[in-house]
Amino acid sequence: MSGRIEGKTALVTGGAGGIGWAICRRFAAEGAQVICADITAPGDFPPEGVEHRNLDIADESAVSSAFARLGAEWDSLDILVNAAGIEIEKTIEDTTLEEWNHSFAVNVTGTFLTSKFALPLLRKGDGASIINFGSYDGFIADPGLAAYCATKGAVHALTRAMACDHGPEGIRVNAICPGYVDTPMLQSFFTGDGSGGGGRSIDALQQAVRDVHPMRTYGTPDDVANLVLWLASDEARYASGQLWVLDGGLSAQVQQMRL
Repeated sequence: MSGRIEGKTALVTGGAGGIGWAICRRFAAEGAQVICADITAPGDFPPEGVEHRNLDIADESAVSSAFARLGAEWDSLDILVNAAGIEIEKTIEDTTLEEWNHSFAVNVTGTFLTSKFALPLLRKGDGASIINFGSYDGFIADPGLAAYCATKGAVHALTRAMACDHGPEGIRVNAICPGYVDTPMLQSFFTGDGSGGGGRSIDALQQAVRDVHPMRTYGTPDDVANLVLWLASDEARYASGQLWVLDGGLSAQVQQMRL
């Protein structure tokens, strides 16, 4: 039985990260040819069908060159996943202008640049899919994540605009908005001042996060990869312009514990 994206081509930014790497592995297992684009190499040896390429998505010339090279190698690009992102755990009062600009450079401008330079290749395919990464923090806010929340709100708005602009060209654009997912970024949040941990142990804070979810757990990178796969596949041919919240029911509650 063939995979759901058998024979398709895909590029995943932030591909060496926890969620990005899970997406790369899942895409390859489903028959796609995958470029894992990141400024760092993955910790594991890439499986068959996955190739790592170094890419700084905030550098316009680097992104332009990367897609020019890709255009010389592939006839078209079927799937673009903009999973690269950073998180700064500060209020706006404590955030420097340099940190603010860097957050937007990676989380927003990076999504803009990769999408912009991917479009000529995406148009050549038989229906393409762009999957951006927003966050439930683009709707509501965790304490001490002001710049991060602002960037994710921007990605949400950009996703809708791209879907409207490029839908007539056969390009679907969606955003996945995860809540708490067990990644190195989440573990960094647990140890950072922005978590509001109040001196509690990491184990206690992790359990508090689980308990505040209706499902009493937080997600895994594979949970996210499952949704990305569906949005990338032809099964989602009518899904576009949407913000897909994946948070174990966290944001469905009337009120939430402050962590």
